[in-house]
Amino acid sequence: MPSNKNNSTAKAADAGAASSTSRDEIIKGLNEDLAREYKAIIQYVVFSVSLKGAEYNDIADQLKLHASQELVHALEIARQVDYLGGKPTVTGKQAEFSNDSKKMLEIDLKDEQNTITNYRERIREAEAAGEFALSEALRKIIAQEQDHEIDLKDALGLR
Repeated sequence: MPSNKNNSTAKAADAGAASSTSRDEIIKGLNEDLAREYKAIIQYVVFSVSLKGAEYNDIADQLKLHASQELVHALEIARQVDYLGGKPTVTGKQAEFSNDSKKMLEIDLKDEQNTITNYRERIREAEAAGEFALSEALRKIIAQEQDHEIDLKDALGLR
């Protein structure tokens, strides 16, 4: 029968391995989030100048603000990836486009909802790994993402 000392050493090694695995998973997820932020920046910049029609003037101005907020999100996510020992991705998700103004907003809404879902998961992962500062940073980001969702729903007449 192994001694208690050996068991605690094995448990500590397992905990370290699990922590490393959790950290690697968080980094991978954060890089996916970062790639989505890059996509959002591109789409908001392009859509803000491509929306046509007087009914889209207000939301076009909002999209310009969203673009700058997404850049701040990307910078924070990159900082968190670096802090955790990873390398921030340089590749964004493929941006989408439509010539139809309503479709542009629908694309952005779908992407915001997807982003919110992913950030909720990342918050759960961060807390499970004891990365509480990361979860707090993500909570600030998700609050703005939810504001973007509200703006888009309002522009689409969905609220």
